[in-house]
Amino acid sequence: MADIDQVRLAFNPGTLAFLNVALGLVMFGVALELKLDDFRNALKVPRALAIGILGHHLLFPAMTYVLVGLLQPSPSVGLGMILVSSCPAGHISNFLTHHARGNTAISVSVSAVSTLVALFMTPLNFAFWGNLHPLTHDLMREIRVSPVQMLEVIFVLLGLPLALGMWLAKARPAFADKLKKPMKIFSLAVLLLFIGGALAANFRYFLSYIHLVIGTVFIHNLLAFATGYGLSTLAGLVERDRRAVSFEMGIQNSGLGLILIFDFFNGLGGMAIITAWWGIWHIIAGMTLATFWRRRDPLAVPA
Repeated sequence: MADIDQVRLAFNPGTLAFLNVALGLVMFGVALELKLDDFRNALKVPRALAIGILGHHLLFPAMTYVLVGLLQPSPSVGLGMILVSSCPAGHISNFLTHHARGNTAISVSVSAVSTLVALFMTPLNFAFWGNLHPLTHDLMREIRVSPVQMLEVIFVLLGLPLALGMWLAKARPAFADKLKKPMKIFSLAVLLLFIGGALAANFRYFLSYIHLVIGTVFIHNLLAFATGYGLSTLAGLVERDRRAVSFEMGIQNSGLGLILIFDFFNGLGGMAIITAWWGIWHIIAGMTLATFWRRRDPLAVPA
């Protein structure tokens, strides 16, 4: 069995191009739910916003750096962990917050600002932590990914669809309302099909190496949820706000991560496998946590 760092997962270029478009449509669907007021409202809850943004884009990547050093995975797995921690929040975080009886308004506000910040922070975080860590430094040298090139791709996949979706929601609100429900269904279906397709096309590799990443993803994801909830508690946020911030930190845009891996890293095995499994696991973990919280009245939890 080849070393996981030597494995390159295959993905049809035509299919990858389609998935780039599909992810853009997913972001467009999310943007239909956003208004400029969401950004203004975010400023009205500065503590929650600060914890969500700083925790997601600064603290979590830094904690991932430490975790990679503690776990000592293979270099490509470690680099995958750093990339996942550098991605913005996944779009299902808002749904999970609502299901968990959390503060959906804060979730939407933090997601909106987080996505804008991610246009710059995702490539910067990945380049900084990937080059800094001794485990992944040599691999970054071999790949030589330009943060500017990654910024361009992320802008096309996230920035343009975000702007177009928000423009349509303001210019044609009735039409945008009709699109919201089908786009939500489409978004979840594309995410699952994307991850499923990536796994199906490389199933033998997935079966051979999945045991190397299951425990790592579990610990990594648990750390994200726990950090979000712990920081919110220390900051004195009420329970509904804690739940929102927890999902904003625990749910990553793994679809974006996979596209970046196939676009820039030629499907590098450890990166692709851990990111694909993260995409599956955070839905399982997120739904489990949301269902647990749904049965517990947030107003009954002391601040």
